[in-house]
Amino acid sequence: MHPSSLSSALLKPLPTGSDEQLVASARQGEQSAFEAIMRRHNRLLFRAARGVVSDDAEAQDVVQETYLRAFTRLQDFQGNASLGTWLARIAINLALDVLRRRSRSVPTDFTQDVDHEPSPEHMMSFSAPKSASPESAAARTELRNLLQSAIEGLPPIYRSVFMLRAVQEMSVDEAAYCLQVSDAVVKTRYLRARSMLRDALGAQIESHAESVFAFAGERCDQVVRHVLAELEQRNLITRT
Repeated sequence: MHPSSLSSALLKPLPTGSDEQLVASARQGEQSAFEAIMRRHNRLLFRAARGVVSDDAEAQDVVQETYLRAFTRLQDFQGNASLGTWLARIAINLALDVLRRRSRSVPTDFTQDVDHEPSPEHMMSFSAPKSASPESAAARTELRNLLQSAIEGLPPIYRSVFMLRAVQEMSVDEAAYCLQVSDAVVKTRYLRARSMLRDALGAQIESHAESVFAFAGERCDQVVRHVLAELEQRNLITRT
């Protein structure tokens, strides 16, 4: 697809149906369905990848490869998990492959986590009190930057869980599916990640977790353009 025609295609209104409807349309090669899926799940996949790799550009590469891998095997998506968690699982596996290629040791399961499980997860609420006074924009930005830096300092096995549970607000079951570990391991790693972060920043750090690692604007557009161009080259979509 010519760059100018691709740019104009990105400006067209996108379908707003369910993930299942978008997948059905994508299986028919409809470009707008592929783009809608990417726009809907870009931030989730970026955060999932960023929970494993420690570089934004590298995470973006993982997101692009995730879509290319998923879109060439859409027939494998059976709906047993949501489309987002299915895509996030692929992204995490690809991100782990990046680390393995660097000969890093990235364990994906620890039985000792379960043997020494801390107090129940629901006992440690991380939501800001509804009655709390709103902070200034500058203060929120500073806290967000501190939190993002602290998250980056976590070991990958804890950072990946924290990104899915606190930042992306996945359920325990969804995070366990993405990481291919048990619910108990997810709960334990999440509690340990929170403990590490509290030690560094204090008890209120998670009140702004939802706003970190944003993925929008030009970076979002780059992913969409790259994947659509690749799909066009592979004759997997019809030009619109």
